[in-house]
Amino acid sequence: MSFNLQLRIAAPLLLLSVAAFAADPIDTSPLPLKTVRAFPNIKPRRPVAITHAGDGTNRLFIVSEFGQLLFIPNDQNVSETQTFLDIEYKVDYEEKENEEGLLGLAFHPKYKQNGELFVYYTIKDPPHTSIISRFKVDKKDPSKCDPKSEEVVLSIKQPAWNHNGGNLLFGPDGYLYIGLGDGGGANDPQSNGQNLSTLLGKILRIDVDRKDPGLNYAVPKDNPFVGKPDAKPEIYCLGVRNIWGMSFDPLTKLFWAADVGQNIWEEINIIQKGGNYGWSIRESFHKFDKSDPKVTTKTGPGRTPDLQNKSEPTDRKDFIDPIWEYHHDTDGKSITGGAVYRGKRLPDLVGYYVYADYVSGKIWGLKYDEKSKRVTANRPIAGGNLEGKPFNIPCMCIGEDEKGELYLGDSFGQIWWFESAK
Repeated sequence: MSFNLQLRIAAPLLLLSVAAFAADPIDTSPLPLKTVRAFPNIKPRRPVAITHAGDGTNRLFIVSEFGQLLFIPNDQNVSETQTFLDIEYKVDYEEKENEEGLLGLAFHPKYKQNGELFVYYTIKDPPHTSIISRFKVDKKDPSKCDPKSEEVVLSIKQPAWNHNGGNLLFGPDGYLYIGLGDGGGANDPQSNGQNLSTLLGKILRIDVDRKDPGLNYAVPKDNPFVGKPDAKPEIYCLGVRNIWGMSFDPLTKLFWAADVGQNIWEEINIIQKGGNYGWSIRESFHKFDKSDPKVTTKTGPGRTPDLQNKSEPTDRKDFIDPIWEYHHDTDGKSITGGAVYRGKRLPDLVGYYVYADYVSGKIWGLKYDEKSKRVTANRPIAGGNLEGKPFNIPCMCIGEDEKGELYLGDSFGQIWWFESAK
């Protein structure tokens, strides 16, 4: 996620959206919901992920970017967080380089049996190095993680401090998925997005229950680039800039990912095995010109001919189009991906993919028809209210509990959720 707003200034441009190209009208009416404080008595520092352990306890785990895994009972009256794991002493987080830190957490699908969890963090030494590690719960105290149990699964050197990605999640297949940014620096200077010889600018897929020779994990044999010369076999898909928010819909099994844009466009993708999402030849649907990155062209969804460089046409058939985009001049400048709501508290929200924008504070529910491959609704959700005044939520993460209820964490440490406005 890009929190450095100085790098995210949009240029004036003709405002376009996917809706303009849709064959049928898209419902943009507000959802009958309001956003209210959840757990109002706690304020964890910079919550960048919210999740659960899937162990039947319904505890909610909160990742603090500074280096702590916190948890709370799922009780709105809870007065304090409890520390599950504290590795702040080894996590590199600095205000001026605030896309590093403790960024991701995923509990093993069999956590209740094996006590394993996986974290993504930036280590202090060597600098700009991303670590994915396995930890285990303390055998003597199941309310704590054993810091001495750490096993480094994967270490990735980063060229810069920004665009680290950091999302971790297990898929329905039991494999661990890892969202990596393009390595940072504006305009993908090393062209990592399209380079299969680097892990950067990709989503990875690994098997943490087995180990290949010389590795602390195994590469699934059906990964799409296994056996391809000069390609990293861990790669599941390519052509992404800075994934911030990945999730699987538990009903449809669709794999959702929000990708933070460069200067103009934010996008939402349905991830497919082996898919190429175009960065940095494209930004969302649009031709991306590194020599003039604040100008993009578009002739229609997924078809943006590169008139200046025939060797890299942006309408390549191997590119997969996003299902949705928005412009920096209209809706925000840094997308925060979420999840499809499958809870029971809010019938009006069922089936909607909830996402937000960190800069504008706007929140939406997006409905996607898998059969017709089109968005049918993108409906705003009313923002927060503090002390009787409207509050645009700088949303850093969207996560869910064991029951499928969604929560938003903001940069001030406040947690939010939704209530019916009817």
